[in-house]
Amino acid sequence: MRIHSAEFQAMAARVLRVTELTSRLNVLPFEDEAGRAELFARILGRPLPSGVTIYPPFYTEHGLRLDLAERVFINQNCTFLDYAGIRLGERVMVGPKVTFITVGHPVDPGERRRYLTGGPIDVAENVWIGAGATILPGVSIGRDAVVAAGAVVADDVPPASLVTGPKATVRRRW
Repeated sequence: MRIHSAEFQAMAARVLRVTELTSRLNVLPFEDEAGRAELFARILGRPLPSGVTIYPPFYTEHGLRLDLAERVFINQNCTFLDYAGIRLGERVMVGPKVTFITVGHPVDPGERRRYLTGGPIDVAENVWIGAGATILPGVSIGRDAVVAAGAVVADDVPPASLVTGPKATVRRRW
């Protein structure tokens, strides 16, 4: 996407609106379930599925492209930069301080301030993502996989595998 295009301007306006909404969400008393539900519906453009649990603080820059299936659990202080789309399948568990990033900038210095690049993130069913992991643009994580705490996931994760480390590497398969 070209920066300063009409699409970018619409995205930037949405970012400002959602930042205001998440700021309000993150200061609500935890027991204010109705207030949280109303703000999540405005952030996501639809109500949360009934079995989804999200512990604040919660951050997203767009919200409308965050697809949460039933029985998803998201712990505190997670960030979802979802402009290119994030899908979390059923029974996904997300540890605290996990970051999902779907957009970035080109590496070329001349292009860096002119374009956004990226791709959607797809997390299959029954995945566990450990605390502080970072999931980068365009990644798919297969069913039953585990992403260890602190891992940086830049490549697809096979089903039923454990990835660890600063360049998430498959350590074990089952």
